[in-house]
Amino acid sequence: MKELLFSYGTLQLKKVQLESFGRELNGAEDALKGYKLEQLEITNKAVLDKSQQNFHPIAVPTQDPNDQIIGTLYEISKEELKQADLYEVNDYKRVKATFHSGKQGWVYVKS
Repeated sequence: MKELLFSYGTLQLKKVQLESFGRELNGAEDALKGYKLEQLEITNKAVLDKSQQNFHPIAVPTQDPNDQIIGTLYEISKEELKQADLYEVNDYKRVKATFHSGKQGWVYVKS
């Protein structure tokens, strides 16, 4: 069974996808309403090695329907979703959301 995963940050990078999933992901642009982006300093060495970025965006709920984050909604397997969980640090939690397209999927937001 396929899962949908929304990415607005480093999971969109080819290098991160190849190292996390062993392939490039296929997806389509979408938006997450009621959230804004903040920056999170990453200290986890494994994540830093993959992303090569000290700061990653993190989605923070605003409750304002005019706020939105543009990103990509990817179709992945359940096993790949577990791999994504391993990539994200503890400051993120995975939640189910409905996106601008009307599709439902997973997204990592501020814990």
